Amino acid sequence: MVLRRECTARQLRLAVELRRLRDAAGLSAIEAAALLGVNRVQISHIESGLAGVSEERLRRLAAHYSCTDEAFIDALVVMATDRTRGWWEEYRGLLPTAFLDLAELEYHATYRRDVEFLFIPGLLQTEDYARAAFSSRVPELPPAELDLRVRHRMQRKVILESLAPYQAVIHEAALRIRVGDRATARAQLTRVLELSEADHISVSVIPFDLDGFGGAWSPMMLAGATVPKLDTAVRDAPHGTGFIDSEAQLGVFRTVFRRVVDVSLDPGKSRDLIHRLAKEL
Repeated sequence: MVLRRECTARQLRLAVELRRLRDAAGLSAIEAAALLGVNRVQISHIESGLAGVSEERLRRLAAHYSCTDEAFIDALVVMATDRTRGWWEEYRGLLPTAFLDLAELEYHATYRRDVEFLFIPGLLQTEDYARAAFSSRVPELPPAELDLRVRHRMQRKVILESLAPYQAVIHEAALRIRVGDRATARAQLTRVLELSEADHISVSVIPFDLDGFGGAWSPMMLAGATVPKLDTAVRDAPHGTGFIDSEAQLGVFRTVFRRVVDVSLDPGKSRDLIHRLAKEL
């Protein structure tokens, strides 16, 4: 068994789900190993993401774990057997792993939802806006890495062409804050308006004059999977990007997103507000 030196977030998610299934069945790693005719260390490697698992072995484990959710098992099989090496692989070793994991997550997502308060969501950013945003980072990025991050962010936008539903909720503050100069801000708002006209893209604005708004705490993202159990939430924090996959936490994020959408302007009124803000520039 050849071990991976580094596993992706997608590979780790598969490993976590297999461990959850075993725990739910009340079986030990030794018992699971006996079912496959391997040793406990091999099960440990599979459940840590350091080793892959074949479709045949995965289905055997699921059967022994008494998992009857066929759609869920099929989704796990796809994760286990997928050999996609996407465009993001060209950045491996050049950018932090979280950048690659995010691009891979988006590539496989059935839908994408964003909530932003201070910045325009990355998928909607223009190149000038993204460069200005990355340039404000502390400590300052070397020019070469700055260029890589901007190029990576621009390439991520290819998922907007896939026609998978994309929904962004943006606070008015993010629309008004000038990340870069006046021309950059105007071009950015114009770009948001252009993208929002697509049938599969929805943009809603949380206005300043909303009473008692406390519906969210920080930027968040939801990426849908082929089955809800495999959805993922993403949170950005000063210490790094966090991928959240527990059922309880996902339920919280789904609820928060619904509440944020409920208090935001509808897409038509949101476009009117963005258009007015662009004209003021």
